[in-house]
Amino acid sequence: MSQAHIQDHVELIAKHEQEFLSQRTRTERLTDSIAGFVGSLTFVVAHLCLFALWIELNLLPHLRHFDPAPFSLLQTIVAMESILVASFILMRQARLGRRSDERDHLMLQILLLTEKEITAVLGMDRHIANEMGLDKEANAQEVRELSQKTSIDDVAQSIKESLPEK
Repeated sequence: MSQAHIQDHVELIAKHEQEFLSQRTRTERLTDSIAGFVGSLTFVVAHLCLFALWIELNLLPHLRHFDPAPFSLLQTIVAMESILVASFILMRQARLGRRSDERDHLMLQILLLTEKEITAVLGMDRHIANEMGLDKEANAQEVRELSQKTSIDDVAQSIKESLPEK
């Protein structure tokens, strides 16, 4: 496969991803930004510094302690922040899950089309082999079976029956 052909595929995938990102609502963009920040080392370091400062200010003598040990106010703030952070992350994950489903549907369509094309090619190859006097090879059981249309419903049912019950 040529480098130009590969680059065309890469550009097409990038185009689809860019379209997906550009179709996000303002709220989704904000949620993604917050979730991205929350998942960063900067967020962790900032919180560690803030917690250390908070605790230090409330333990040092000769200072007015606005949240004495066991730091009830800090605990409440952290609990509320945790709820919000979890919500932002869940919203982002739900959106990414929808995108993953879209990709899965696209992949399934491509695979079904590929299976149909390969079946047609095998049928033509068998015909050519027969015309060339290669009847034995053209009519081998495996080649005959592979050149037949595949019932996706039958495959899905077979998989369903083979998987263990949950």
